[in-house]
Amino acid sequence: MRILVIGGSVFLGQAFAQEAIGRGHTLTVFNRGKSGPDIQGAENLHGDRENSADLEALAAAGPWDAVIDTSGFHPRTVGQSARALSGHAETYLFVSSFHAYSDWPGGPVSEDSARHACPPDAAVDDVPGNALKAGCERAVEKYFEGDVLILNPGLIVGPRETPGRLLWWLERMARGGEVLAPGAPGQRIQLIDARDIAAFALDLLQEGDAGHYLVAGPKDTTTLGELLELCARATGAGARPVWIEEEFLAEHEVGAWTELPFWATEQPAMAGAWSASPDRAVAAGLRCRPLGETVTDTWAWLRERGPSDTPYRQGDIPLGIDPEKERGVLRAWQAKAGTR
Repeated sequence: MRILVIGGSVFLGQAFAQEAIGRGHTLTVFNRGKSGPDIQGAENLHGDRENSADLEALAAAGPWDAVIDTSGFHPRTVGQSARALSGHAETYLFVSSFHAYSDWPGGPVSEDSARHACPPDAAVDDVPGNALKAGCERAVEKYFEGDVLILNPGLIVGPRETPGRLLWWLERMARGGEVLAPGAPGQRIQLIDARDIAAFALDLLQEGDAGHYLVAGPKDTTTLGELLELCARATGAGARPVWIEEEFLAEHEVGAWTELPFWATEQPAMAGAWSASPDRAVAAGLRCRPLGETVTDTWAWLRERGPSDTPYRQGDIPLGIDPEKERGVLRAWQAKAGTR
């Protein structure tokens, strides 16, 4: 196949690029050339997807069997790309998110769940940020004349991760000592390796498939305790998780999800965070590697890359608890335990 990847310079985009090249496809990568190096083995075209002249030049470089869009965040921008590439590719694969579903994270979701009410031409400030992915999906559906394939991933991990949730836990375990662990070790989580998403997507494209697929790790098979144990084992620094009750963490103003990544508190607003159904994707061939393999590979890549120059972030929010605050909460918990 002849494939175009919009993005391709970081994390999920690189996973798609490497999977396509590994399968022998002819790959073109289009990005600004600012977020990462050119992809070896691909035709690298530099341009801005928000620039109409750059999009016209990109379309002229086609045609392609498939477009893979891993970097669409704003409906108007995605709509411009879909219009420009319509007629120059047979299939447009758009990588969306769980955020497109209006019920998530408050309730379980599947491909049939309602999407946020975001129009395909919405500007960034027209709707809440969580709704933008739904508008991006509608933009592709409305403006691309050809097959449309939409993937809705959940929490993505693996080598080259950019949000840094798993990276933060690995680096924290690598410092050793007692580690603040939130809630209970039996909390269920759902994580999926970027490489497994890319492999599944390429399978679908090769089979000529279209439609919606929710892609997530298996339900009810992995716990936060298992993840932290895997991180401690991979880093080999003798870290010891100390599990602290949610009520105590709330009293000490420890934030879920960001200060302690992957921690979804037991409250209605987060009740469905780890309850997505990947059944349709599994039936279509989605296969997820063991989480231990993802953790080991990510730690190997992280050691090769070295420390990050900037904090990991979810949007504008830094990830990870401040070390001094963590030590203070651990001391307070131990003091409380000593009075019981």
